[in-house]
Amino acid sequence: MIKATEVLQWRRSGRCSTGTCVEVARVGDRLLVRDSKDLDIAPLRFTEEQWESFLTGVKAGTFSS
Repeated sequence: MIKATEVLQWRRSGRCSTGTCVEVARVGDRLLVRDSKDLDIAPLRFTEEQWESFLTGVKAGTFSS
């Protein structure tokens, strides 16, 4: 759970050139993912294992069209 006083350190990809990108923050053992152009939508939450699996898929081209 995120504490009201907790300041999240959101990170963007270095390839983000428009400023409207996906951002990631760590909270304990969870990773939060949000769309920087619509901050009113709650971020998605992932475990470390889920996030690592996603990154492996991205690097392998699993999500390329």
